[in-house]
Amino acid sequence: MMEEKATRRHTSTGKCNLCGRMFAKAAMTRHIQSCWTGQSVSPTAAQEKRREERLLLITVGGRYDPDYWLHLEVPAAARLVAVDRFLRDIWLECCGHMSAFSIEGERYYSGAARDLGGRTMNFEIGRVLAPGDKAFYEYDFGSTTELTLKVTAERKGLSDGKSIRLLARNDPPAILCQSCGKPATQVCTQCMWEGDGWLWDECVEKHECDEGMFLSVVNSPRVGVCGYSG
Repeated sequence: MMEEKATRRHTSTGKCNLCGRMFAKAAMTRHIQSCWTGQSVSPTAAQEKRREERLLLITVGGRYDPDYWLHLEVPAAARLVAVDRFLRDIWLECCGHMSAFSIEGERYYSGAARDLGGRTMNFEIGRVLAPGDKAFYEYDFGSTTELTLKVTAERKGLSDGKSIRLLARNDPPAILCQSCGKPATQVCTQCMWEGDGWLWDECVEKHECDEGMFLSVVNSPRVGVCGYSG
């Protein structure tokens, strides 16, 4: 588990993609439920492929770094593997690592499920999660990034039954360079575990660690981990 970055001093905010308004994290969680449940259709799927479906509103966050969060519309008929793929694409994928959901004591793996004593991700999310339910997610069982998921609401709407829609996402956290105070653009993957190593480009050459230890600062709870570059 990574310690909270000492150079961060801000309130986590983001924009609602439904109405375009900006909110702080807690206010967004309240707003997105009313904004989303007030909609009658999901306009992202192709018209000829849409039909009325159960839709779930799911909040995703960094388990140990809550400044990173997403609000997603997920068709109840979508399978866990589709959610896994979405999370990899937007936040996590670097080297094709394995992943797993933990739901009510069951483990759902991206591969080798039988060998690991769990289930595959070939389950409809609406069969294993309902409003109020929580789940945990892990990507990479070595340098693990852990997320929490919570189903906060459900409604009927038009969907193709598989497309996941991003409703809101945190703005990049304001992480400052430990040397000059400007926004950090690079992080030393060796020093970050002590809360250090967050640097602006021009301060990197003054840092004592080898330049091969640096990764770009990106808007993801996996920032600075393994080979993740966004």
